[in-house]
Amino acid sequence: MADLHIDDFCKDTAKTLITLYNRFPQKSILYVEDITGPDTPDEFGLHSPRFQAGFNTLLWLAETDYLYYKQTIRQEALEEATLSHRAFVFLCSPTDDALQQFTENPNGLQLSTRISLLKETLATRSSDALRDLILHYLKTSRDYS
Repeated sequence: MADLHIDDFCKDTAKTLITLYNRFPQKSILYVEDITGPDTPDEFGLHSPRFQAGFNTLLWLAETDYLYYKQTIRQEALEEATLSHRAFVFLCSPTDDALQQFTENPNGLQLSTRISLLKETLATRSSDALRDLILHYLKTSRDYS
């Protein structure tokens, strides 16, 4: 049985990194709804569990040095959000396969970056491939600075 909350986390992580990369270096408001999709609060105005998970993904990414932000706007957005230095450099770097191919044959080979692979994987809508890629990125980027 798949861990759907991990699939959602990986999808939210991918969307967040891509969104902030596309806006880099501009600081901007990052709305949870732009990452998770529309929210349907209950009769008391509380956000759905899916929306709350998306918000907590953003906070986790900040706590683990993937993004910076000035403050939260309730539980709906992060103000002045931007990629951290480590995340930006990691995403701009060539993929492991491209780097190996370039080392073997540096003439005329165009390097594929991690962000381009992430965008491509998210566009295919394969949750298994996206989960594997994000988990690999999280493991690999630990030592990046």
